[in-house]
Amino acid sequence: MVKLFIAEKPSLGRALADALPGPKQREDGYIRCGADIWVSWCIGHLLEQAEPDSYDPAYKQWRLEHLPILPSTWQLQPKSTTRKQLTLLRKLIKQADSLVHVGDPDREGQLLVDEVINYSGVNQAKREATLRCLINDMNPDAIRKALQGLRQNSEFIPLATSALARTRADWLYGINMTRLCTLLGQAAGYNGVLSIGRVQTPVLGLVVHRDQEIEHFVSRPFYEVFVTLQTTAGESFIAKWKPSAACEPYMDEEGRVLSRRLAEVVLEKVKGKNGSVKAVKRDKKKQPAPLPYNLSALQIDASKRFNLNAQKTLDICQQLYERHKLITYPRSDCRYLPNGHYAERQAVTQAIAKTVSGLSEAVGQADLGLKSKAWNDSKVSAHHAIIPTSRSMPAERLSQDEQNIYELVARQYLMQFYPPFEYAEHQIDSEVEGGLFIARQKSVLADGWKALLPPQKSTRQDAEFSSVVLPNVKTGDLVNCIDGRLDEKQTSPPKHFTDATLLAAMTGIARFVSDPEIKKVLRDTDGLGTEATRAGIIELLFKRQFLTRKGKEIHSTDIGRLLVNSLPERMVVPDMTAHWESQLGAISEKQMRYGEFMQPLTQGLGELISEVRRQDFRGLKGMGKKVVRKRRKPPAKRTVARTN
Repeated sequence: MVKLFIAEKPSLGRALADALPGPKQREDGYIRCGADIWVSWCIGHLLEQAEPDSYDPAYKQWRLEHLPILPSTWQLQPKSTTRKQLTLLRKLIKQADSLVHVGDPDREGQLLVDEVINYSGVNQAKREATLRCLINDMNPDAIRKALQGLRQNSEFIPLATSALARTRADWLYGINMTRLCTLLGQAAGYNGVLSIGRVQTPVLGLVVHRDQEIEHFVSRPFYEVFVTLQTTAGESFIAKWKPSAACEPYMDEEGRVLSRRLAEVVLEKVKGKNGSVKAVKRDKKKQPAPLPYNLSALQIDASKRFNLNAQKTLDICQQLYERHKLITYPRSDCRYLPNGHYAERQAVTQAIAKTVSGLSEAVGQADLGLKSKAWNDSKVSAHHAIIPTSRSMPAERLSQDEQNIYELVARQYLMQFYPPFEYAEHQIDSEVEGGLFIARQKSVLADGWKALLPPQKSTRQDAEFSSVVLPNVKTGDLVNCIDGRLDEKQTSPPKHFTDATLLAAMTGIARFVSDPEIKKVLRDTDGLGTEATRAGIIELLFKRQFLTRKGKEIHSTDIGRLLVNSLPERMVVPDMTAHWESQLGAISEKQMRYGEFMQPLTQGLGELISEVRRQDFRGLKGMGKKVVRKRRKPPAKRTVARTN
């Protein structure tokens, strides 16, 4: 009786085979473990939604009268790049007596293997007997533990249904809206494709709205009052005026005073006058080490430190993971580690020291007896955080970019074995002639994990961390205002997006919406796009000529702006993504059915098409470049029944 384990990716398949009993025999695309166990794998999605012309050859021509395109029976087609592995898997699935699904423990991982099993024509009895193995840690002990807890794959049907609904909804929205906007643009004289997507278009909207906000920004002066207060012991310190509620009519929404006369009156009123200390606060605070990286956090830091765009960082990570085997799976959205990984800390830190000689001292000073909050099984999702492996390699065998990214990952891991950053906060609140003046000072007590930061980052330019010590006063002590000054400053516009800040905006998209319900959903779903797709989405916007780079800054092009300004607002804000994610989550929790999500979506598509057709695309006339679409041979068709 042959049992076939189907992993999501080759690396997991190999790790799984190593943890299974029996002698190993590596074949092309799979591994035999003894006489009755086979391990094979997908390579990401082996199947994809069929193109529109697979449903009707007439859809090869982009025509308005075809819209909306709504498949009655959905079709999948093999991806050309992985067709060989799909063919092998179908053969193995048919030959095996039983199956074990070892996709990632998330909705995409569930669908990815399920669709291959269904595509292979497995009979109902074999499908119902299929087991599910949930692995989120490639540690051999963790894999063996997962193998002891196999469950029925049928338990996870709602999870796959949720992923299927998202895939089909994205297809319907992207195919129909891209064709519609492209045809309307071409009718207005635009050359090229106007690509539309549930995620990519709101991302473009972010950049366009930021650029327009900067262009329309009108700088205004605002005023701050600083006074020098002297204690009875002759010690002096500087404090800043905090306007009261009575001053609000003269302030902007950020609490800045816009009236110079008001600031002058305050300064004139308090100079030379006595006051008293109203409150004294002294606190010692600890800041724990930041968690190890997920992909977005790594891409953000790589952009800030080395000016690498998101796609470049992902490509380097893939090399470090697949070719050099120096880091763990890079497309992770998790910043936590399984408890089982803690036992490997000695091997991992020694590998860091051998690979990056510049970190050998840091490794030597690490306290491997510490255990940060990063090790938490309950917080580990489909994948754990990106960390170095126990494998080492001379740095000269790596490119400079590879060395840079590896070192970032290694430093972040080593921080978990350093004590917290400690600092003291001292605040004195004083009152002079009814006005409140606040003096704050922070001082570093212990660098802790911050000792690992590169030199250019460890310089404390933050004005709050000062070597100037505030006097030792207590509540009720008298002070005298011996001097003061009025500082005039200018309000400044927001900054243009960079790779780092655009990625941060995508992961923290909730702060760009005002509706509290939408905010909550976007916080819970980690923003726009996924770790694996964000870099590609940004690059597509450049490819379509919607975005351009000016130094480190990302700007919208005239095409990008005109497109966003031509579309209904609901297409260029993240609200729709939040609404979808809320419903998809309900499907996976058995609180909503597939049809309850898809039916309103397909009905609303016609209404949205009518709304977009009323928009004005004439501003795009003469822009863009003609795209020559290569004629392709239609793939072999395979019908997949609609999920009810």
